[in-house]
Amino acid sequence: MYIRNTHNSSSWDFLLLLALAFVKFLVHFANNLNGAYGFFRDEFYYIACTDHLAFGYVDQPPLSILLLKISRIFFGDSLAAIRLFPALAGALTVLLTGLIAKEIGGKRFAQLFAGLCVLLAPMFLAMNSFYSMNAFDILFWTAAAYIITLWIKWKDPGAWILLGVVLGLGLQNKISILWLGFGLAVGLLLTKNRRSLLTRGPWLAGGIAFLVFLPHVIWQVRNGWPTLEFMAGASSSKMLAISPMEYLGSQVMGMNPLFFPVWLAGLAWYLFYRKGRPYRILGVIYIAVFALLVVSGKPKPSYLAPTYPMLFASGALMLDQLTGKVLRKSLRYLVRGVIVVVVLAGGIAIAPLALPVLPVETYINYAAALDTAPSTEEAHEVGVLGQFFADMHGWNEIVATVSSVYEKVRAEEAQPGDDGSNPERWAVLADNYGNAGAIDFLGKEYGLPPAISGHNNYWLWGPGDPPPENLIILGGQVENYMDMCGEVRQADTIDCGYCMPYENNRPVIVCKDLQVDMNKRWAELKHYE
Repeated sequence: MYIRNTHNSSSWDFLLLLALAFVKFLVHFANNLNGAYGFFRDEFYYIACTDHLAFGYVDQPPLSILLLKISRIFFGDSLAAIRLFPALAGALTVLLTGLIAKEIGGKRFAQLFAGLCVLLAPMFLAMNSFYSMNAFDILFWTAAAYIITLWIKWKDPGAWILLGVVLGLGLQNKISILWLGFGLAVGLLLTKNRRSLLTRGPWLAGGIAFLVFLPHVIWQVRNGWPTLEFMAGASSSKMLAISPMEYLGSQVMGMNPLFFPVWLAGLAWYLFYRKGRPYRILGVIYIAVFALLVVSGKPKPSYLAPTYPMLFASGALMLDQLTGKVLRKSLRYLVRGVIVVVVLAGGIAIAPLALPVLPVETYINYAAALDTAPSTEEAHEVGVLGQFFADMHGWNEIVATVSSVYEKVRAEEAQPGDDGSNPERWAVLADNYGNAGAIDFLGKEYGLPPAISGHNNYWLWGPGDPPPENLIILGGQVENYMDMCGEVRQADTIDCGYCMPYENNRPVIVCKDLQVDMNKRWAELKHYE
């Protein structure tokens, strides 16, 4: 069996690689123990999804939500607990990257250097630092690349079964793994591996992947294909157009400019070098996926991130072979040591731009010193913090403001002999799932009523049964709700500090005695993006 044959190198190599993976885990786990700014916007939404388990959601398949539910059951709701699995996914990605380097011919230095690049790459630091399906997406792509290398090297048809399972689970995590399927199909057609299309292996892998993914497809059909509507909405309102050269530049920056020669050399090894020829399909996958994303016109830089571990593996192999053949043994170790020190220094220097390790004011000054302007992957105005870090701020302030308003209206409604509290009559109407999720999660401490929203899966969950009779509304203008409410007024204004500008300085509106049936009005609130 090919799995048995792959473990014939020194056990020390594997143990050192395992230790490097553990360092990756500790970097994230320790940082999250220290607070790491706070929960990220999307995490509140994912937590809310765990309270509504299903075979699908408007903006994602169910696997990452199921994993989060399991995590919450066993480890609780602390920041470190919620982010435990993404940290583990990052560690496994480091391990698999080193194993890819090993399978294509890399010795100890190549394996460890490839893993080090994955450990320090800014985009990976960011994606493994909070809970989302993206951390698992990178892991599934890397696992698929590893299985492909095993199939090429050992010619075991059983690898196709394992690949089908990985692709199916990857689809249940994030449908963008279809891009990997596209790249794999192109790679099979354009390389000598096309002969495998005459065997049952690739078709078996595709069939298994489809069967694993089928429950989500059925969910999509039963719910009117909401993800297609979501993708159309996101593309038209949130995504930024980007040129091919701008997209390439975003990849260089996202993976750390110091690492650009590594992954570029890795791509060249797959495509042009004789020893890389058997594995050329991996280089073709990268080119095909890059081209597909660029043609789409509005790809996020992070969409291509899962392709880089396999390029780091081959790039590290080239560096290993170059220094091994050209340099004497003593000089070889010196040069490699210098390279590792430079990579470590550069990676650590850039890490605070992707990982929330610095106090906010220190970070702002540090980013300015590096001439790095706040940025976003979406069509939003940014403040002193880029969107990634800004979305970790302001949630406690937002929830506390809503709580203050709710306490006041409870006091206004109080009758002799009661405290005026009847949460079933109230709901918090939020205009996005971040606010809604924060109200539902952080608001428990304040005894807030449930949140409702027309954003993504919150819309599918509806206005409640029975629907509320009174609302606290986040955002909008009082005049927008005159026809809905018997009494409406602005009760407060949000001040959320370093949050995204579109969240700040927004009114908190009290709407009493609803004059409309929320079930009938609900369709007007729907927005998928």
